[in-house]
Amino acid sequence: MSESKAAAKPGGSGLVLAVVYVTVLFFIWALVTNLLDPLLKAMKTVFTLNNLEANLTGFAFFIAYGVMSFPSAALMSKIGYAKSVIVGLLGILVGCLIALAATKIKIYPVFLVALFTMASGVTLLQVAANPLIATLGDAKSSHFRLNLSQAFNSLGAACGLFFGAQFLLGGDIFKPDVVVTDALRAETLSFVGNVYLYIALALAAFIVAIWMVRQRISDAAPKMGQTISPFLALKSKWANLGAIGIFLYVGAEVAISLNLLLFLEQSNILNIPAQMAGKLTTFYMLFAMIGRFAGSAFLRFVKGYVMLGIFAVGAIVLCGLIIASNGSQPADLHQVLTVPFVGVSMELTTGVYIGFAALLVGLFNSIMFPTIFTLTLERSTAPTSATSGLLVMAIVGGAFLPLVFAQIADMTGSRQLGFIAPLICYVYVLWFAFASKSAPIHAIDEDVVAGGH
Repeated sequence: MSESKAAAKPGGSGLVLAVVYVTVLFFIWALVTNLLDPLLKAMKTVFTLNNLEANLTGFAFFIAYGVMSFPSAALMSKIGYAKSVIVGLLGILVGCLIALAATKIKIYPVFLVALFTMASGVTLLQVAANPLIATLGDAKSSHFRLNLSQAFNSLGAACGLFFGAQFLLGGDIFKPDVVVTDALRAETLSFVGNVYLYIALALAAFIVAIWMVRQRISDAAPKMGQTISPFLALKSKWANLGAIGIFLYVGAEVAISLNLLLFLEQSNILNIPAQMAGKLTTFYMLFAMIGRFAGSAFLRFVKGYVMLGIFAVGAIVLCGLIIASNGSQPADLHQVLTVPFVGVSMELTTGVYIGFAALLVGLFNSIMFPTIFTLTLERSTAPTSATSGLLVMAIVGGAFLPLVFAQIADMTGSRQLGFIAPLICYVYVLWFAFASKSAPIHAIDEDVVAGGH
């Protein structure tokens, strides 16, 4: 083992602390990202937007992955992991402050700039944190560590959805048949501003904490030898196949997530107010968190490509059931269901089962991202930082697939048929799982020497 490789995996408290701080990063960017779902509803109502205009919130956020991932990978290879984490957190903080300013001047495009800025910081964090957590320890348990960190990512996502619904969708402006006035708009925008102010303050405190232990993280991280061009990843067949997988998986997850509130509140599904529907979307990510905790345990004994294939089949079946139920009327079974944790009560109808199926897709999404990520890192012939940069860039799928979902829903007049888009994405993920079984693998490292693709 080379000196650099030995230094990359120290034992003791330094390694444990590095894992803990990197895991917190997964929580942070998930919380910030999943505020988008209730924020979309808030912006749509406050600024009286149509569906396409409202979905620009997601587009502005996720397009940053396409624009900033390669520059982020190049920056990380130059300044290292610890400094990249700090710069990424600063980017999110600046974005929160721009969002706060946008609530004062009441200009929607400024919100879009804020979201792009936040996502640029998140992109750098993802480029650094995903390979970092994969290499902090024994290579055989890389799937386990990344899935465990992604479980806390799901917890952050659930918190973003729940607290976003609680604090962004609680104003009088969301009541049925309300007349939207300037006073109501100002009230809702003040709620939005307060949320991003509190996030900015918390980020400032965490940046100080990271700065104080930056050397420990640097000591635990893989050592960077020379500046690596992220374009090297384009020469690897498996880096490209994995990037397509990430593009389609993230696109499917975000397409469902961004439209889930609007889907659940429909009269033929749950027929409930927006805030209640927003709180229920929390279960989408809670199911993902459960799946990731369970998946982390199973991946210690089950091959990653096997788990990925099983979960892809589950997602395909659920999307198929939702699509097949299009046009059915919710037959009332004269029972009342009260959902714990969010306190939502509703009549138990076929619409409830369809809504539950949509929420349950989160369970099967759970292990897809981290497993595709590590399967690709193990098979890519490009350096780790370059491959990671390409994979994180592929998260830009979250900008485009929701628009495809919305276009299908607009053309057919049914959000249930919009699930055709994620279903096709999951079919590719299933193929990727099967294809990765026979591909040669190697240790995750900057100096990849494995032959072939």
